[in-house]
Formats: sequence, C-alpha cells, structure tokens
Amino acid sequence: MPQTARPLSPHLKIYRWGIQMITSVLHRATGIVLAVGSLLIAAALVALAAGPEAWSHVTAIAGSWFGLLVLFGWTWALAFHLVNGLRHLAQDAGWGYAIAQFVRNSWLSVVGSFVLTALVWGVVLVRGGGL
Repeated sequence: MPQTARPLSPHLKIYRWGIQMITSVLHRATGIVLAVGSLLIAAALVALAAGPEAWSHVTAIAGSWFGLLVLFGWTWALAFHLVNGLRHLAQDAGWGYAIAQFVRNSWLSVVGSFVLTALVWGVVLVRGGGL
C-alpha cells in the first residue's frame, strides 16, 4: 500500500491548551473524584452505623491534615462540577457558544468553584469544624 500525504489526526501536542480544553478535562476528572469520594462517604456512613468507636476513627482521619485536604479537594471538585455542569446546561439550551462567551464562562466556572469552596469552608470554620 503506497504512503499517502494525508495529514495525521491532531494530537494533544499540536493543540494549544486553552481554558476550554482545561475545563473539559477538569469536568471529567472531577466526575471521577466525586465517584471515589462518594465511596468514602458511603464508608463513613457504614462506620457511623457501626457505632461510636468506628465513627471516632472516621472523625480522627477526617480531622487530620490529610483528611482535611481530601475533604477540601472533594468540596472543590463538587463545586467545580456543579458550576461547570450549569455552564454545560446553558450551552445545551443554546447560550454561550460564541468564542468570547465560551472563554468567559469557562473562567467563571473556575473562579466560581473557588468562591463556592471558600464559602463552604468559611461556614465550616465559623461553625467550629463540624467534626
């Protein structure tokens, strides 16, 4: 079979990473993080049902620096997936397809997720941590 001069399919190395591509990848990644986090929440609920001793282990882990980091990351993943999902919903309705709007709304998704995460953790800290 002779070699043709057809172009190869574009690869990630060819594209310049823009905010649109980043939010698309992050939306998929945060979906995976939320699924794994849901398993951790289910395990915590099982520990709660198992009694005070099992629940004290969960609160000790969740109150450690690593546990707080995981909870903070899960909160951000939830906030980003929510805000970016609303952006996708608006696009499904036909809004925000112009490139300038798409870029603006992508940045709003990122910034909005950080603001929402800060608000949630601000409430948690004001109320004494909740654990």
